[in-house]
Parts: sequence; C-alpha cells; structure tokens
Amino acid sequence: MSSTAMPLLSFNFRVEIDGLTVGAFREVTGLSGDTTMVEYRDGSDAVRSTRKGPGLHSFPNIVLKRGYTTNREMWDWYRNIANGISDKRNGSIFLQNETHQDVMQWDFVNAWIKKIDGPSFNATANEIAVETIELVHEGVSLA
Repeated sequence: MSSTAMPLLSFNFRVEIDGLTVGAFREVTGLSGDTTMVEYRDGSDAVRSTRKGPGLHSFPNIVLKRGYTTNREMWDWYRNIANGISDKRNGSIFLQNETHQDVMQWDFVNAWIKKIDGPSFNATANEIAVETIELVHEGVSLA
C-alpha cells in the first residue's frame, strides 16, 4: 500500500503567519469555505424553473489554541488591530506525516485577530494554561 493512501493523523501540524514566530498550537479549527447559491430566471427561459449558480463565498474564522508561553507576538499583533492599525497577514496551516514532513497546506489571506483569550486560572487544577486566538480572514484554499 502506498503512503499516499494512508490516512493522515490530525495531531501532526504546524502554523505559519507572516512575520510571527507563533510556536506550536494544540488545535486549529475553521479551515472551510461556503458558497451561497443564487437562483435566477431569464424572462425568455423556456424551462419553468430557476437556474442555480454560485454566489458570494464566505469563510468561518480560524481558531487557534496553544499552551501559553512568554511569546507576546500574538498580543502585539492584536494591540495593532485594537489601536486601529491595519495589520492584515497571510498564513498557512501544514498537515504533516508521521516523519513531520509537510504533505498538505491550507493558505489563508488578509487575516487579523478578532479575539484573543488569555488563559483561565484555577489553583485546584493541574492543566496547561491555554491561549485562544480567533482570526478573521478573506479566504482559505488548499494549496
């Protein structure tokens, strides 16, 4: 059986965003797109039904989760947005095989941080502090 026929494991991935050393993430969601359907009918159509075609495309926000570190680059990027500075960036999510070689790539464009959540604290828990970042973007594609 060839290696291309083997299902890829979802835990081997990496994230790159222009100009940032983002580190490792534990979860990425939102790599999808949706196209609205537009119905129309010409007055001269002989067929008594509507035609259907593609309309506008929309993309959900990409949500990134990672263990909290002292790296402040994502917070600095968010500060730019919060201060009214247009700071859109492109990025990629790479799915890797079992030897950590990139085998698939999703690219997103013109992204900016809509929301950033610092960790929750609980003195009775034994958990990693997790940061959540929500990116708005203008498109995602499988490269």
